[in-house]
Amino acid sequence: MLISRFRKKEFEAMGRPRFLPNRSFPGYAYLPGKGPHPVRDPGGHSYGVQSLFVSASLDSAEFAWGQDLFNHGYYWEAHEAWEGLWQIANRGSPLRALLKALILLSATGVKIREGKRAAAMRHAGRAGALLRDLAMAPYDRFLHALGMSPGLLADLTEATAAAMAASRMIAQEQPETVFDFILGDP
Repeated sequence: MLISRFRKKEFEAMGRPRFLPNRSFPGYAYLPGKGPHPVRDPGGHSYGVQSLFVSASLDSAEFAWGQDLFNHGYYWEAHEAWEGLWQIANRGSPLRALLKALILLSATGVKIREGKRAAAMRHAGRAGALLRDLAMAPYDRFLHALGMSPGLLADLTEATAAAMAASRMIAQEQPETVFDFILGDP
């Protein structure tokens, strides 16, 4: 359900749910060209960190970590969490398509924060197309992971990108939620 702008502040004041509350968020939310690159720069929040992915699964801690990062405005970091799972997911599988859609959804969040409307619209459109393909098949297991149907997520993603302000103030390094929804059923 899309939350009105008036209700958004109330929603955020209640706090967004956490799937892995004992895992600390990164020291900053990365935006390309702003601050140290998380992985390549020795001052980055994930420099030298190696992730071990045993299997790509909606039940994995890494999938839940991606949800936490996304829901709290760490879009670049959510992209990275889900990309690791996407790389090992079976080619052609619905799970791999879902992960790709979530990666593009995260990229949409980054582009919105950067104030890049055309890029945000492009990523949102690509994510929406993948999600609508998943919505046409009986993938009920995605409902719990997403907290909504893939088709609704596609609509909300595209609507958010289309409604973004032409210019946006960017709070460098501070996470900022740009979507009025959360992913997952906590």
